[in-house]
Amino acid sequence: MSGRVSIKSLFVYYTVSMFNWESSYAGLNRYRVGDVLRVTGFYNAAPQFHFVCRQNVVLSIDSDKTDEAELHSAVENSAKHLVPFHAQLVEYTSYADTATIPGHYVLYWELRFDTKAVAFPSSVFEDCCLTIEESLNSVYRQGRASDRSIGPLEIRVVEEGTFDQLMDYALSRGASINQYKAPRCVKFTPIVELLNSRVVHSYFSAQPPQWAPGCREWA
Repeated sequence: MSGRVSIKSLFVYYTVSMFNWESSYAGLNRYRVGDVLRVTGFYNAAPQFHFVCRQNVVLSIDSDKTDEAELHSAVENSAKHLVPFHAQLVEYTSYADTATIPGHYVLYWELRFDTKAVAFPSSVFEDCCLTIEESLNSVYRQGRASDRSIGPLEIRVVEEGTFDQLMDYALSRGASINQYKAPRCVKFTPIVELLNSRVVHSYFSAQPPQWAPGCREWA
C-alpha cells in the first residue's frame, strides 16, 4: 500500500494500492484498492489500521459503499424499463437520506418523453428501483434483504428543467460553465432542498433485492 500525502490530527492516512490482508481478533480482513485507512497506533513495528472510507464513494448508509461507476451502471440498467414507453432519462443525481430509519438511497430523475410517449403504471418505476438495487454490490443487497439496515431505494421524478436550475445555482456560486457537469451525488442542503421542491412523483422499490449468504465484498 502507498502512503497518502496528508497527516491530520497526528494520524497518518494510507490509501491501499494493492490487495492487502490484515489479521485481527476476528480473523483476516481484506482491504481493497482505494480503501483509505488511518494508522491508529503500532504493535511493535507493525502499524494498526482503522478503516476510514473508500475513494470515489458517492453513497453510503451503513457498511455499504457505492461508487460513481457502480451507480451509473445500475442506473443505465434501470432506465431500460422506460424504453418501451418512449421515455428517456435525461439526467440524474443521488442522495443518501439518513433522516429516515433506516436510511435509504434517493435518486432524482429528470425524464423526457417523445411524441409517441404513452402513460405507464407506477409499477414501471418500482421495477426501475428494484433493478438498481439488484445491480448494486452484495454488501448493499445484504443490508437491504437480510440486515434490514438500509431502506427501500426511492426514485423521485423531478420537473423538466430541474437540472438546468441546478446548473444555474452552481454557476451562481462560482462554478465554471466550461467545466460544470451534473453531480452524481448531492449532500449540500440547499441543493437537496432545490431538488425536493421540484419533485412531481416518488416511487419506492416494492421488494428487497436478491441476496444469498456469502463473502462480504464489494463487487
